[in-house]
Amino acid sequence: MKKLSSYIWEYRVPYLIAIISLIIAVTLDMLSPQLMAHVVDDVIVGGNIDELKYLLLGFLGIGLGRCIFQYAKEYTFDVNGIKISGNMRRDLFHHIQSLSADFFDKTNTGELMARVKEDIDRIWDAMGYVSMLLIEVIYHTSIILVCMYMLNWKLALIPTAAMLLCGSIAVIMEHKLGHVYEEISEENATLNTVAEENLAGVRTVKAFAREKYEISKFLSHNKRYYDLNMEQSKVFVRYYPCFTVVTKVLPLLTILVGGKLVIDGEMTLGQLTAFVEYSNNIVWPMEMLGWLTNSFSAAVASNKKIKKIYEEKSSIVEADNAVQLEKVGGKICFDHVSFHKEDMYEILHDISFTVEAGRTLGIMGATGAGKTSIVQLLQRMYDATDGTIYLDDVDIKKLSLKQLRTSISYVMQDVFLFSDTINENIKLGKKDYIGYKTVRRASVQAQASEFIERMEDTYETVIGERGVGLSGGQKQRISIARALAKKDPILVLDDSTSALDMETEHLIQQTLKTLENTTKIIIAHRISAVRNADEIIVLDNGAIAERGTHEELLAKRGLYYETYQSQYGKEGVDYGGQFV
Repeated sequence: MKKLSSYIWEYRVPYLIAIISLIIAVTLDMLSPQLMAHVVDDVIVGGNIDELKYLLLGFLGIGLGRCIFQYAKEYTFDVNGIKISGNMRRDLFHHIQSLSADFFDKTNTGELMARVKEDIDRIWDAMGYVSMLLIEVIYHTSIILVCMYMLNWKLALIPTAAMLLCGSIAVIMEHKLGHVYEEISEENATLNTVAEENLAGVRTVKAFAREKYEISKFLSHNKRYYDLNMEQSKVFVRYYPCFTVVTKVLPLLTILVGGKLVIDGEMTLGQLTAFVEYSNNIVWPMEMLGWLTNSFSAAVASNKKIKKIYEEKSSIVEADNAVQLEKVGGKICFDHVSFHKEDMYEILHDISFTVEAGRTLGIMGATGAGKTSIVQLLQRMYDATDGTIYLDDVDIKKLSLKQLRTSISYVMQDVFLFSDTINENIKLGKKDYIGYKTVRRASVQAQASEFIERMEDTYETVIGERGVGLSGGQKQRISIARALAKKDPILVLDDSTSALDMETEHLIQQTLKTLENTTKIIIAHRISAVRNADEIIVLDNGAIAERGTHEELLAKRGLYYETYQSQYGKEGVDYGGQFV
């Protein structure tokens, strides 16, 4: 993880300008009580009226200077905070994108959203307005104390004691708030997850009439979030009045003790006036300590949560000297591949097959047999626990991840469409290279052009989140068009025609036959989707139970034959294993 200090160092020059502006603005502010002392001693008590105009010009100059440097200070701190938070958000998102699939298997989307949004925002606040006030409070307090001790060291002991008391209270308050903010951050992530899941699955919730249950679940987490924030407020309310009491009593004590010193001749009336003004100026830093402690504790807690994300490392690591193939032919070979995830049973066991470039492999099997896992291993979403996978006779672990994954057009079982135009969704794989003609040709091949061109805005129609408003079959056809538009050497269809009618599926199968230079892996439950494959493997409990062509598998009278019978009936096949 890039340290917070590194981000600040990148903007050291703007921060230096902001701090210099802050110092000048505060210093000018500290000159006002000195001028006021001269007004009292020289003009009011001494009767030197001629000096008044110079003193008034001094007040005017101080006002103009403070206006300029206060603006420069606040603007620069705000800009720096915005830039640092933007860079942190960018780097955090980049790190999350670099993590492998197993991280997302165990991490909720809501938690990641909380880290990227709320936690970065708290650090943004700390790097901008809060850090500016912290520096200002420290310098402001220091210079006031110096001025007070220069005027009268005895009287200065009173505000010094008040500052020590407020500082102690702030430390205690920060200690108590630290763990509360960590819990608030955790519960905020959980609350985001619950809300995100329910909003994304609102149709499922309504279909099963689970509104009451889901509302109850959300309210329980909302109550927990409320309780934690109330706990934070109670800590704040318990200690904040202490700051208020000190700030109200301090000026009164200053006047009482200072008045006695004036009577005794140890101070002039003008010096007491300046001292009282300084004591009033030192009040607001004391009042700000509670709020600043509150905000700073939140930022520290958020930074800890972000550090935990950075501690996660991708289990998929690219080779130092990754091989870059001049051209990907598309030959795929699984050599005794086995796979299991952490603390889970074996998903794939001793899988071996070879698909020559331009050939077609069909994969069938019951749900959970490991069909999709084969594709995930091929793309290196996960690494095989045993065995080796080759692409064009090169171990995929030696290839660059970018070349490997951009060589595979993958039509997923769970179709995901972005909230964007149909055109942009189809161009997703290679937006900078795919033109309108390619998009339309791919749509025609995927049997999607007919319904797309009936829409009012055709290919510029904006579809809702995850393709809301489209039927399952329409989403599948757009997803197939997306894969065809890429024209990659390897095409994977993962149960991607399950929502299509038989006629549309047949037309897409005819399209696939025309892709002679494309290696195709077709995962399906339907016999019709794989029957034309050069080889079909049938998975059972993560292992290859049967393999062969359509006719050879029917003749074996095994799992494939049983699947065919369940889909077409006994009358659909004769004893020779042929279609009738």
